[in-house]
Amino acid sequence: MSKIKEKILVFRFSAMGDVAMTVPVLREFVEQNRDVELLIVTRHFYAPFFQSIPNITFIGVNIENYHGILGLKKLADELKGYQPTMIADLHNALRTKILKFFLFNHVKKIATLNKNRKEKKLLTRRKNKKFCPLRPVSECYADVFRRLGFNLQLSHKLPFNPIKKKNSIGIAPFANYKEKMFPLNKMKEICINLARENYHVYLFGGGKKETEVLNSWQKLHPNIHSLSGQITLKDQMKMIGQLPLMITMDSANMHIASLVGTKVISIWGATHPFAGFLGYGQQVSDVIQVNDLPCRPCSIFGNKPCYRKDWACTRNLDNSYILNKIKKQNIL
Repeated sequence: MSKIKEKILVFRFSAMGDVAMTVPVLREFVEQNRDVELLIVTRHFYAPFFQSIPNITFIGVNIENYHGILGLKKLADELKGYQPTMIADLHNALRTKILKFFLFNHVKKIATLNKNRKEKKLLTRRKNKKFCPLRPVSECYADVFRRLGFNLQLSHKLPFNPIKKKNSIGIAPFANYKEKMFPLNKMKEICINLARENYHVYLFGGGKKETEVLNSWQKLHPNIHSLSGQITLKDQMKMIGQLPLMITMDSANMHIASLVGTKVISIWGATHPFAGFLGYGQQVSDVIQVNDLPCRPCSIFGNKPCYRKDWACTRNLDNSYILNKIKKQNIL
């Protein structure tokens, strides 16, 4: 092992999908810069994401324990004990700005994520959209390390995972917002159709309501298996890694599948891959979306209500098209 020359504090709190998206970038950074240690500062729950990466120290934080400016000063003082030499802020939020203020005199270099807010606004405005692909978020993360002075060339390839279950497919039908979700009644029909054709369908979700829905689907056919609420994040990653294919929304499960080397057919509603959030190593040709709606995308994260009130971006998608795309994957 090379002697460690730099220790970089890496900040990324936020939602699960956002944190999962950093993992392929950090993995490839470590592979290309073996004399650097990464100090990953994020929520405790996300520890399984980082367990396979060498040269990292995971610093799990219960951010609710660090209220206000004084709480963040306390966290900054704790982080000083790790003797960081640089900071890579992959979040660029008020919380991380305050942490950087308290750590400014204790590191020699700081670089911060560019969120490209202006370009995102042009992509999502109702009229005269500037409809073109934005820089992939993974490259924006990589740019932070490049500004710190490191070389980083991303492969944009899925990691190789040879252990795959035959005749199996994972389906994660939920997302944080309704505007990103394929109608549940239509997804249920897809699950039944696949189960009847000898696919083993594994359902992923979380939370009481999602678990109730998926458990009810499980009763419809013996080939449908709900894992919602039954397994840990670590076990969920292991299970998804064994599947040859996942069907997801623009959601955290798309990014979890990407970091464990599983191909994803992703369904997009109000959001759009042009915003840069397609799963790492996934192909645009595996994206399912309505292409002729001038209102798409109406938001970056799917958190704005449909102003048309018809949710055409998801309701206009055809079940038979999705099923045909799945069956062409030859996973039986």
